[in-house]
Amino acid sequence: MFLFLSKLLPLLVYPLGLASVLMVVTVWAIWRKRQRLALATTIAAFLILWVGSNAWVATRLMQSLEWQNLPPDPMPTADAIVVLGGCTRAADAPRPWVDVTEAGDRVLHGAELYKAGKAPKLIFSGGRIEWKGGGPPEAEDMAQIAIAMGVPEADIIQEPTSLNTYQNAVNVKAILQREGIERILLVTSATHMPRSLAIFQKQGMDAIAAPTDFQVSERRVAEVSGTRQAVLLSLLPDADNLQDVSRAMKEYLGLLIYRLRGWL
Repeated sequence: MFLFLSKLLPLLVYPLGLASVLMVVTVWAIWRKRQRLALATTIAAFLILWVGSNAWVATRLMQSLEWQNLPPDPMPTADAIVVLGGCTRAADAPRPWVDVTEAGDRVLHGAELYKAGKAPKLIFSGGRIEWKGGGPPEAEDMAQIAIAMGVPEADIIQEPTSLNTYQNAVNVKAILQREGIERILLVTSATHMPRSLAIFQKQGMDAIAAPTDFQVSERRVAEVSGTRQAVLLSLLPDADNLQDVSRAMKEYLGLLIYRLRGWL
């Protein structure tokens, strides 16, 4: 039930969901002839969508998460590389093979770190929720991609049952204890890294952040407040910005909920 509610309830807080709730209230207010309430909820829904799709807001929110754990240079070595799921689509028809999502940099970065000699083992952690996408575990999909990139199958360990970040940490810890692994490089999207790293360290693991999938670069930060053209465009609604704001809100809500549950 917690898993289902954790996927459902935040949707009502993100800009699109909250604006939709307000518009439902608007319809009810019009039906009940409460014109002031209808006007107020309509204006509120518009402002939420406009602010939530603003480039400046999206950039700053994403940056506040992504730049917390910048990758060390040079990247240190470890005993294993742990890659978290949430980055593939199952090979369901008509897909000819496993697809990577926007977060597909996770598995690619993990394989590249292995090939660069940063660790002798790759651990892929991630299952699939039966009622949300379904299909084979993501750990299996990621392993297929890594093998295609030249990683020996013997050096890959799959953890196929985790359905959230907390379970990633608990299940990976069991693998580390079984395999005698001490230090790990933790690979996930930069936005997801603050929550992931905190959970893994809370479990007592010696984890080094190896983030990837950065959405906010130094160039993007400069562009938002650079030229007049960029400033003007940043004020206009954009669906990509709305998605970025929702992603950032998801992580901040996750940090709050996980802390309340004692997982951080």
